[in-house]
Amino acid sequence: MTGACERLRPVLMTATVATVGMLPAALATGVGSDVQRGLATVIAGGLIPATFLTLFIIPTFYLVLERRALRSIQGAAALAS
Repeated sequence: MTGACERLRPVLMTATVATVGMLPAALATGVGSDVQRGLATVIAGGLIPATFLTLFIIPTFYLVLERRALRSIQGAAALAS
């Protein structure tokens, strides 16, 4: 949880800058924009779920696993005594 709190601002800033930087390419309609529009859309669209995954889903998953491991260790200690 501490790591997620410490990494919140750097991860959000990096993802925001990359997404905003790709917006002109994603919205371009000029000659030759067919290739860069698709690439920019994929990059900007992938950064949003990746950021959400990095900041919320993975730390939550680790917290659940840690609590489950502690319960199993405590259960094994109770059975041993």
